[in-house]
This record gives sequence, structure tokens and C-alpha cells, in this order.
Amino acid sequence: MRFYVELVTDSNKELVLPIQYNYFIQSALYRSLDQDFASFLHEQGYESGGRKFKLFTFSRLMGRFQINKDTIAFKPPVKLVVSSPVNEFCQSLINGLLAKEAFQLEKNYLRVESVRVENPGVNGETLKIRLLSPVVVYSTLFKPEGTKYTCYFQPGESEFTRLINENLRNKYEALYDKNAPEGSVDIKSLRQPRLHVMRYKGIVIKGYSAPFELKGPKPLLQLALEAGLGSKNSMGFGCGELVR
Repeated sequence: MRFYVELVTDSNKELVLPIQYNYFIQSALYRSLDQDFASFLHEQGYESGGRKFKLFTFSRLMGRFQINKDTIAFKPPVKLVVSSPVNEFCQSLINGLLAKEAFQLEKNYLRVESVRVENPGVNGETLKIRLLSPVVVYSTLFKPEGTKYTCYFQPGESEFTRLINENLRNKYEALYDKNAPEGSVDIKSLRQPRLHVMRYKGIVIKGYSAPFELKGPKPLLQLALEAGLGSKNSMGFGCGELVR
């Protein structure tokens, strides 16, 4: 399920944020959830394969904007897409969005003007998806001296596809508590991917955006659409929408 959230400011004044604003959206979404469920999600989440998943994702803010050095200024209204396959998350979020008087992003207080709910479904074993936030795929490796470093992969590399599949299977097993369906997902970029170098709480993250065609088991494609593609989804990465 996904939510198309329209946000406005008082007196239609500009919404000014740091260019790297993902953390502020993530924080606002957690504040919109039931407190007990938000604590469970933040501290524990859903586990599989030794990894923990939050099983939600969100887009970049969408609207007219202007970049001024280290800040980005949006002219309201702005739109945000939030998606999750978890019913409890969806119910808690919609209740919170409609009940709270303000949606706070850093020092800005916005009002939820409207929320549109959709439940897009995958038909068959092919999915064309347009990314609303970059997809992040990485491995943590070790140097000969024992220190860790992060290696990011780009579309077209075999490790990119392998890790996407591993991630989807783990998400499926974490959500449904049963083995993922047989078969793998093939991923093809429909145009030259664009590299994005971002920061989240001071940490450099590399991701890519492009329209993709995915072919594979329908349940895994549905999960890619609802929970996000790749890693770090709850930080605002890998959110996509169906290309009809």
C-alpha cells in the first residue's frame, strides 16, 4: 500500500530544508506512528538472514524548488510518497497523518492537506518501475589490515543483481515468516543510470536512479514495489512507482 501525501505551509511560505533532508522525513514519519509500534520498528523491526528490515520506504519531496548553496527551498504544496507492505504500519501512519496537527520537517511545521491511498498490484512476472528515490546496493568488506569499508554497486554489475535478489528474499522471509518463492529477479536499466552521492547523518551514501524492468517471481516483484528496491529503504531510498 502507498500513500500520496500533500503538504502545505502556513501562509504558503517556502519550505526551506538542508539539501540532505532524508533524516527529517524519516523522523517525521516515525513521529506519525503509534509510539509502541514506532519503538518496535526503530529498535527491532522484522528479521531474516541475520538482517533487520523496517519494510517501508519513501520518496524525495516533489514540487517546485530552488537550490541555494546548502539549502533547498520548495514552494508549497509539496508531495511525498510513502509505501509499505505491512498493514500495521499503513494503518498507524494514516491515523497519525490525519490526527496530528503538524508534520514537522526540521524547523518547519507543515499541514497535511490530503492523503491519497493506492494499492498498486503487479500483473504477471514483469514489472516496470520508475524510481522516486535512488536505489542503494552495497556490501561491507574488509581491508587486509582488518578495517571495514563500504563498496557500492551500480546497475549492470553482477553483484548489483545478486544483492538485490538476496535483499528481496530476506525481506519476503522477514515479512511472511516462510521461504521465498523459487526463482530470481532479473533487472535491466531502461536508460543510463544517474549516480547520486548523498549524505545521511554525515554518512556518504551512493545510489542510482533510472527506470528499471524487473522480471521474476510475482511475489518478489510486488515486494520490490511496496517495500522498496535495494537497501536503506527506511532512510528514503529505493522507492519506486509502477510504470503503466
